[in-house]
Amino acid sequence: MKELQYLNKYFIKYKYRFLTGIFITIVAQFFSLYTPQLIGDSIRRIQKFSNDTSVSTVLIKSELLHNVILILITTLIAGGLTFLMRQTLIVMSRHVEFDLKNEVFRQYENLSQNFYKQNRTGDLMNRITEDVAKVRMYVGPAVMYTLNTTIRFAVVIVQMYIISPQLTLYTLLPLPILSYSIFKLSTQINKKSTIYQKNLSDLSSFAQEMFSGIRVIKAYSIENKIQSNFLELSNDSKTKNMDLAKVNSLFGPLMILLIGLSNLIVIYAGGMLYVKGAIPDIGVIAQFILYVNMLTWPVASLGWISSMVQEAEASQKRINEFLKIEPEIKNKSLTPTPIVGNIAFNNVSFTYEDTNIQALDDISFTVKQGETLAILGKTGSGKSTILSLISRLYDVQVGDITIDNQRINLMNLHDLRSSIAFVPQDAFLFSDTIKNNIKFGKENATDEEVHDAAKAAVVHHNIMNFKLQYETILGERGITLSGGQKQRVSIARAIIKESRILLFDDCLSAVDTETEETILNNLLKISKNKTTIIVSHRVASARNADKIIILEDGKILQQGSHNQLVNQEGYYRELYTKQLSEKELQ
Repeated sequence: MKELQYLNKYFIKYKYRFLTGIFITIVAQFFSLYTPQLIGDSIRRIQKFSNDTSVSTVLIKSELLHNVILILITTLIAGGLTFLMRQTLIVMSRHVEFDLKNEVFRQYENLSQNFYKQNRTGDLMNRITEDVAKVRMYVGPAVMYTLNTTIRFAVVIVQMYIISPQLTLYTLLPLPILSYSIFKLSTQINKKSTIYQKNLSDLSSFAQEMFSGIRVIKAYSIENKIQSNFLELSNDSKTKNMDLAKVNSLFGPLMILLIGLSNLIVIYAGGMLYVKGAIPDIGVIAQFILYVNMLTWPVASLGWISSMVQEAEASQKRINEFLKIEPEIKNKSLTPTPIVGNIAFNNVSFTYEDTNIQALDDISFTVKQGETLAILGKTGSGKSTILSLISRLYDVQVGDITIDNQRINLMNLHDLRSSIAFVPQDAFLFSDTIKNNIKFGKENATDEEVHDAAKAAVVHHNIMNFKLQYETILGERGITLSGGQKQRVSIARAIIKESRILLFDDCLSAVDTETEETILNNLLKISKNKTTIIVSHRVASARNADKIIILEDGKILQQGSHNQLVNQEGYYRELYTKQLSEKELQ
């Protein structure tokens, strides 16, 4: 139960609903007590009538009818109160589920890139869906039935003891066996539930990866192999689920056996006590049988409750594992930070922790507001890392990065990222309309602003050719569009944001040279008074830049203007000459 203590804050938050549910449960149980009493009273009156023929038939009918009406009324009241109890406690659990999912999602947003490199998407999805659902079952049904069972046991057993202490003790003899059985089975459920949940995460992760890579699977014609792998995982999951189900299935029969044993004890022991005169009438035995049957569902539900609690504990443990993770990237300043856009790298070195690859080695450069910097270099030279550090997707390890003479890690993180429009190398689009994907950069943008951004990114004419135009719904990750179209929509999304700093990470790689030139000319107009950094493999992207940096193995190999570097021996000149020749051939 240690892991579930984390949820106590939600019980405190919804204490009025919780306390109201407890009060309703208590009142409902007191009303449910009347039925056995009235039935016992009716049997006593029938017994009295059979022993005393002088009793009027009309009188006995009237008394029985009176009891029947009272039974009906008390049953309806108890049923209505039980409904209110469910409405109060189950609705509370839905509020807790909502809050917990939002807390988990906020933590997902706060965690750094390293976390997502080390954890699979399917596992993260499973924690926010399956695991939270298991926890909700604990907060709602498990808590509700625990309260119901506890209060009913207390009320019923006290009432039984008042009527006949001796018969009560006989009736409760099977309870120690029940308690021990629940303890043993609960231990097994906890163990098997943890194993099953982990396996379910593996299955979800595998399925998610296959859905994302379905085009590759089809292209390589490996559907049968993937199906075989999925079948193996499914069978493993089924085996573990069946192991859990077998343990859970023991509860029902065990409860019924023990309740049936209690009924036999009541009939036999009660009959013997009646014969000896220890209990006054047969009605007491009838009452006890009804009381034992009133305990049937609470006792039977103990197994279900125990199962839910154990599964919830296993799930909450998995949730707690990453809720307790401290985000590597923290907002160290709550003071608003106005940003102009002067960027400086001072002897910056950076190594990726997961691969131990040094991406940058003693990098220093400056970019002033309104200037454009182009970063060129071979694959793996550290170009994208520079943009990630400016956005604080990672924190610098050695050296300093400053914006407007302020250390980047001491700035207000929200203001920093709000002032940056970042077009990543892998153009990611959401499963939404094209218009909403562009407006993602500026939610309150007008249709005219959306169209202007699309025109600047040279994608407007493509969108207008679609049947639904800007209302076209994109598939997952923008699969509806071609690679070049996805990149241009991503550029439009960055343009519409009107940020002080523009970062373009090789976002024109899938665009033809003519379209690239048009986009670059448009960006030249848009980026006036803005700080722009363009990462590319193409010299054309760098030609209009104020400064150019050539990276190799994380170090600055060359830097200067386009004219300076063309006249120098080295990578830039070779690349320029090569691409110029290729363009002439085209």
